[in-house]
Amino acid sequence: MALRNVPEANAYWDDEKDESSLCDSVDISIAVATEKGLMTPIIRNADQKTISAISSEVKELAEKARAGRLAPNQFQGGTFSISNLGMFPVDHFCAIINPPQACILAVGRGNKVVEPVNGSDGIERPSVVTKMSLKLSADHRVFGGRLGGKFLSALASNFTDVRRLLL
Repeated sequence: MALRNVPEANAYWDDEKDESSLCDSVDISIAVATEKGLMTPIIRNADQKTISAISSEVKELAEKARAGRLAPNQFQGGTFSISNLGMFPVDHFCAIINPPQACILAVGRGNKVVEPVNGSDGIERPSVVTKMSLKLSADHRVFGGRLGGKFLSALASNFTDVRRLLL
């Protein structure tokens, strides 16, 4: 959703043209560890799918990647990558960009913390919430600091009201 809302973030570096090029579709590469090394199967048109559809597709593609049964069109291309080490459990890490893609988002595990939350009555009270670390690695030829801030802001707004993601 954040890539659809900030389309200039859905881009790659074109070496032949020596310039940034925007992508028409939102195709998310998901980092999957296999015995032969890292594979990045792709969720094509991710912005047009539900969370449950994406979850099912990620599981299916990860199984195929680990079994060595991915077809080339299932791992070649992609416009943006996500790497999640939260299940290992890793709180923070920096992921390495998969060229020619311009960005990769590193996702750490969710941790419960206590912080003030406004209740429906408008009164602030301590509450237990789950927070996770997100770190963005970017190719600055395509994705400078201002664009990075705009993208991360769009991403954060999706998490402040998760119901928006369910629509």
